[in-house]
Amino acid sequence: AMTEKPEVRSPAAVIVFTLITCGIYGLVWIFKFSKEIKNYLNKEEINPGLELLLCLVCFPYAIYWSYKFGKLMMEAQQKAGQPVEDNAILYLVLACFGLIMVNMAIMQEAANKIWTAQGLQAQ
Repeated sequence: AMTEKPEVRSPAAVIVFTLITCGIYGLVWIFKFSKEIKNYLNKEEINPGLELLLCLVCFPYAIYWSYKFGKLMMEAQQKAGQPVEDNAILYLVLACFGLIMVNMAIMQEAANKIWTAQGLQAQ
């Protein structure tokens, strides 16, 4: 059961808001996005609060998060019957260069396609 509807967000806005809030929006985004993917894939083992905490206290985890959610995005695309893009390694490399915001924008873009195609998005 989808508890709350996922949000369609502008990928560019994700980057801009993260920059102007000195990263705070990015943390909120990680929590919300983790929750949306958890709900969509019905994966009880995903704990959005824990994902956020680990990204906060352990920066290398944020790099791993990028990879992990790259793989989860593939599952989501498969579930939605959309072309599956394996960007996990790309996300890993970008994250190593401190470009997690770019990953967020690409992931959001892919998620937007799923939410709109499935008619799931919050109005």
